[in-house]
Amino acid sequence: MGPRFVNIDRDTPLLLPPNLRDWVPADHLAHFVVDAVEAMDLRQVNVNTRGTGDAQYPPSMMLGLLIYSYATGTFGSRRIEQSTYDNVAVRFLTADTHPDHDTICTFRRENGPLLSQSFVKVLQLAQELKVLKVGQLTVSVDGSKVLANASKHAAVSYERAGKQIEQLELEVQQLLAKAEQADAMPLQEGLTIPEEITRRQERKAALAKARAEIEARAAARYAAELGEHEKKIAERQARKERGESVGGKPPAPPRPAPGPTEQHNFTDPESRIMKAGSGQHFEQSFNAQAAVEVDSRLIVGQRVSQAPNDKQELVPTVKAIPPEVGPIGAVLTDSGFYSESAVNQIEQTGAGEPSGTLVYAPLDKIGHHRTVADLEKKAEPEPPPAGASVSEVMRHRLKTASGKARYKLRQQTVEPVFGILKSALGFRQFLLRGVKKVSLEWELVCLAYNVRRLHTLGAALKLAAAR
Repeated sequence: MGPRFVNIDRDTPLLLPPNLRDWVPADHLAHFVVDAVEAMDLRQVNVNTRGTGDAQYPPSMMLGLLIYSYATGTFGSRRIEQSTYDNVAVRFLTADTHPDHDTICTFRRENGPLLSQSFVKVLQLAQELKVLKVGQLTVSVDGSKVLANASKHAAVSYERAGKQIEQLELEVQQLLAKAEQADAMPLQEGLTIPEEITRRQERKAALAKARAEIEARAAARYAAELGEHEKKIAERQARKERGESVGGKPPAPPRPAPGPTEQHNFTDPESRIMKAGSGQHFEQSFNAQAAVEVDSRLIVGQRVSQAPNDKQELVPTVKAIPPEVGPIGAVLTDSGFYSESAVNQIEQTGAGEPSGTLVYAPLDKIGHHRTVADLEKKAEPEPPPAGASVSEVMRHRLKTASGKARYKLRQQTVEPVFGILKSALGFRQFLLRGVKKVSLEWELVCLAYNVRRLHTLGAALKLAAAR
């Protein structure tokens, strides 16, 4: 008997199930996306209410299409459009309709309030399904550099821009002088002196604008840093007056002028050059921030920053957590986020009363290897004396058994989430440009991740049972 093969017949007509819901398995992510979107309030959607023009695609379908596409690693509007033809699950989501890429991109760009409301609604849905607890959450905060939709080679430094302006001015003078000389050597074929002068003047104007924006950025940074510098100087002086020893040099004052290496990118001026990877190279990026709840591993807060480091990012990232999820009990973060000012702002109210939130941030390097001495049981460290500094209190907090156990949760929660977003989903670069649009796209990424995470945790079955 010869080999036997499955019969492959590409010519006999096939009949798909008459019900679109039967096109994909009952436990498929697409079903959960449809059910979750149906539970959302879509009154914030931006639609044509006049009734003129062509019929619009329903907002619930468009939102579901975006969430499912981002949750499965399809980010570009053209690729999403193509998936409405190629992907059976997407055909179910769109009910076999095919919105074009321009419609998809416009809906994504013009419905920021809808995405913000949907992000909160998904978290509330997680609370209703007992996946996310209500109040006294423990969250891990971290940031990751995500490439901007701009090349770092399309950037110019403050010093380099000044030198190029001088060079362009010299070349314009040379071209004007050549135009006045009757026997001057002609330019190459296709080039004219007026056009070359205009081109250099336009480039000079663009460079001057870039330098002005760098100077404005430096002035804003100087105004923000000056108050902090004066506060540190006053604290040092107060300690000297109390007779306390003050070690180290006084903090250097901030510089009002921009540094020679500060850069401006012509493709996306709001992006910044940032250290990437292990810090050995630089990329044109944004700083994507996330606060992740440690038990459910849902993203409960997100925002985008232009800061190349996380020194000033702890407070705004914690404040980005919507109040609907309830009060925060503990914030876990690494040393890069730590500052006494940030800890005080989070742990105290405006009136100076305890806020009920504690920050856990190591000030000393914590190695991954545990020695034999680390394995031995130790007594709890003595609490710091009354009036101890924020740093002393933090060091004690991280040396206690409960503090160590709680801080270990950070590397098990927020870091894997960024790994999933970048490696599993493949989101390594923003498609949109500008802080406002990039923030909208990051919110959509986090929203899609949360929906996918809820589906993984079995929320689809709980949602079906609740109905």
